[in-house]
Amino acid sequence: MSVQLVTILVLLAVFLIATVLPVHMGALALTATFVTAYFVYGSEDYADSVFGFFPGSLFVVLVGVTYLFAIAKNNGTVDWLVHAAVKASGGRLVAIPWAMFAVTGALTAIGGVVPAVVAIIAPVGMSFARRYSINPVLMGLFIINGATAGGFSPLSIFGVITNTVVADNDLPGSPMFLWLASIVINVLLSIAVFFLFGGRTLLGNATRVSMDDARDDDFVAATVAGDATEDTGEDIPGGGSRAQYASLGSTGTGGAQLSGGRVTAPAHGQPGHAHHTAEDRADQQALQTTALATEQHPAPVTTLDRDRVLTLVGLLVLVVGSLPPFDLDIGLMAISVGVVLSLLAPRGAKGAVGQIAWPTVLLICGIVTFVGLMQDQDTPGWLGDNVAELGIPLVAALLICYIGGVVSAFASTTGILGALIPLAVPFLQGDNAVGAIGLITALALSSSIVDSSPFSTSGALVVANATEAERDMTFRTLMIWGFSMVAIITLVTWLVLVVPGWL
Repeated sequence: MSVQLVTILVLLAVFLIATVLPVHMGALALTATFVTAYFVYGSEDYADSVFGFFPGSLFVVLVGVTYLFAIAKNNGTVDWLVHAAVKASGGRLVAIPWAMFAVTGALTAIGGVVPAVVAIIAPVGMSFARRYSINPVLMGLFIINGATAGGFSPLSIFGVITNTVVADNDLPGSPMFLWLASIVINVLLSIAVFFLFGGRTLLGNATRVSMDDARDDDFVAATVAGDATEDTGEDIPGGGSRAQYASLGSTGTGGAQLSGGRVTAPAHGQPGHAHHTAEDRADQQALQTTALATEQHPAPVTTLDRDRVLTLVGLLVLVVGSLPPFDLDIGLMAISVGVVLSLLAPRGAKGAVGQIAWPTVLLICGIVTFVGLMQDQDTPGWLGDNVAELGIPLVAALLICYIGGVVSAFASTTGILGALIPLAVPFLQGDNAVGAIGLITALALSSSIVDSSPFSTSGALVVANATEAERDMTFRTLMIWGFSMVAIITLVTWLVLVVPGWL
């Protein structure tokens, strides 16, 4: 068996094991890199090889943008953006789902991790839905679609991963086309969702809403959490301390159960810890990226103060600096803006480092490190030679898009993007190559839109934030919708973006 085939099988095993067992995919990928490299390079050279594959620049980008986003969350800038979106909608009930779409898109576009942003906005949006009898599936899908729409901006995690992998493989790319395509398809999907899940009943409804309507006494508010599993006693911005938050990490840190809006977190080995049903798995996956507060949220942020204005200016500087003619490194820019904000407005920076999306950083860097090993062993070239013998690169392109959609529906979109794009390189080179921009965009959309599946983190967050009476219906509907997206969106993007060969 060739070493190239072995690396492909190991990568598949990493995705499979991390999907069915409570082990972090990034840590598992680093372990797989270590073990594989030991046998490939020998006992003396394996360590230098493994560390040489670690994506240092990507690490800085991930840390920088999530650090800056944490500061924006802490000082109320994120809450102000939510309020501004609701105010811009005029408080009209029919416009509230679109306001949630817009604010989640804006937050992920400036660097918020998609599941983290969904965790912040879902409690607000689902509370509006419950109070005004809006279908929770409609509201949940609008929030997920908005997050995905912004997720491929050049500053966001999905966009950074995709564009970095494209650049590292010397492929033609178009970051702005990728982002625009994501916005367009998610807007179109949201229009379909609006009419499929009861939006027509809102068209004639003159009810007005305000941010105060999202503050329920019995509602559990989700906030961004790091992967910390110990109580440091640090204050949480907005009230309370970390001791009052359930530390729910992504590597088997417990299975908190939601019931009637309240949370209990059974310890390992205690009744209720194991998750035996698909819905329980969805709840657990949701809790992997959130810490659930048992205290009331403070009053909604409705005004700009000095710290929030500075944060908005910093975000504007980040955007301008990352664009031509400056083309400054996004990661270094984000960390620099975050440091300046920490000096000028230290209150919002307290605890921000702990809120960096460390599980996501480990996930992406672990997968990309193993992919570096695969590239060093010329696995993409080996795969391309075998595909070339078949003479059907279009079919191979469709297959890899379906692989991305199916795996992402159960596992990590970020991990899939980092792994499959390099494997698609052989289809993008040579005389019979398919269009690089078209295939990369199709693969990115196929792998991200299925995040509405309740087995994916974003979908699971929506399920977890539905009321107990709505949860079964929400889970079933999202499961049907998510797997419909696997079948339909993959084929549509392939037909529109890959088959014509115009990109």
